[in-house]
Amino acid sequence: MTRSISRRTVLSSLAAVPAVALLAASESPAVAAAPQPQGTVDMAKLLQPGALPDEVMGKEDAPVTIVEYASMTCSHCAHFANTTFPELKTKYIDTGKVRYILREFPFDPRAEAAFMLARCAKDNYFPMVEVLFKQQENWAPVPDAKTALLQIAKLAGFSQESFEACLTDQKLLDDVRAVQKRGAEEFGIDSTPTFFINGKMYKGAMSIEEMSAVIDGML
Repeated sequence: MTRSISRRTVLSSLAAVPAVALLAASESPAVAAAPQPQGTVDMAKLLQPGALPDEVMGKEDAPVTIVEYASMTCSHCAHFANTTFPELKTKYIDTGKVRYILREFPFDPRAEAAFMLARCAKDNYFPMVEVLFKQQENWAPVPDAKTALLQIAKLAGFSQESFEACLTDQKLLDDVRAVQKRGAEEFGIDSTPTFFINGKMYKGAMSIEEMSAVIDGML
């Protein structure tokens, strides 16, 4: 049941709010300024096939392509994945404005293992990445990461055998490392997350406002 609120109640509550705050609230919300790129790369070169096939979301003919290099143990990458990416997907990827590509840039063996499990999940690559980022605190910093990753993998349909087979796949490990090496040597990646938005480089976990400012200027 909706409860009516008297005008006096509203006015008395407003009286407790500083005038400056009221003035700020009445103004149009500020539009985030587009961050400045920290470099550019040749998009044709960036999109050339690497050691592993790209994992892609969105329409192939989207006007904007975002390539993100991330590490599964990177807290800033997890923050972006958990806070910014869902809105990016709804606002731009699902509407056909952005094609999104995630590439592996592991900084340590645990990140390598997590990416290997995501690759072994096949069509569930992105759902597996999402779960691993959401559960990052439960496996990345703990003493027994293997057991923690096994529990997550089992929920994703892995058996003990398929889990072990994935993490002992030397070719897959070599390929994940090759993606990381190419990112560093050819595109200057030295930190994560790093984004290339239509070839322009942006470092750090961007907010949806910052990403929108960049993307909207390209549409």
